[in-house]
Amino acid sequence: MAWNVVGLAVFVVVAFPVFWMVSTALKPDDEINSFTPTWFSTEPTLQHFRDAIARPYFWDTVKNSLIVVGAVVVLSMVVAFLAAVALAKYRFTGNKLFVVLVIGILMLPQAGLVIPLYVVLAKYGLTNELMGLVLTHLVILLPFAVWTLRGFIMGIPKELEEAAMVDGSSRLGAFTRILLPLVAPGLVATSVFVFITSWNEYIFANVILTDQSNQTLTIWLSYFYGTSRNIDWGGLMAASTLTAIPVVVFFLLVQRKIVFGLTAGAVKA
Repeated sequence: MAWNVVGLAVFVVVAFPVFWMVSTALKPDDEINSFTPTWFSTEPTLQHFRDAIARPYFWDTVKNSLIVVGAVVVLSMVVAFLAAVALAKYRFTGNKLFVVLVIGILMLPQAGLVIPLYVVLAKYGLTNELMGLVLTHLVILLPFAVWTLRGFIMGIPKELEEAAMVDGSSRLGAFTRILLPLVAPGLVATSVFVFITSWNEYIFANVILTDQSNQTLTIWLSYFYGTSRNIDWGGLMAASTLTAIPVVVFFLLVQRKIVFGLTAGAVKA
């Protein structure tokens, strides 16, 4: 019973900001600016959503964010999976050192990489380009993806692949028919983290992308801020809700795969 109460309390703490964001987005301005806050609006409205969608560059930033995130998820999963297989299945000179370097990179503060990455991108003419932001996100996210997938692959018994090859399957066949399906839940779970991190990233996107037509949704959101007396809170909350929708949709699409990965071992004899 006590743990149920604790779990409920944690859920309330985590869910309350989301509830307040959506609730505020549905309130008219007079209720938002009222000195007496209310949990729910007596006259809910979608006007803030319509105003947010009608703001300049909304659809441009949606398209840019989808392009960047889609490229980052696909490229990071392919590269990280191949690197993780090499680290987990093969022994080569510098294997352990490489793993230590991956962990070390994860410990670096991202803010400290802004200037070096910008200098490199500027040298090759990739500033204010979506490809420059894609490469930057790959630099940030690949170490975590490699580390996570390496753990999934190391948890798969090598005897399964060996048995497949004894039965006549090639190494490539054992890889595609045995290893890849077993590590699929790990790929899905890692892709969720990569998707959310890349979608919500702001600092590097704000530094690298200067043209408004090339910017992402997180930068577009920052334009709602004015002075402390001139913030469109309703529009900001509506825009934040719209920005969160793709993440929720993506998670719902891959949720079954994640649950399958967490419970796959429960039915083994």
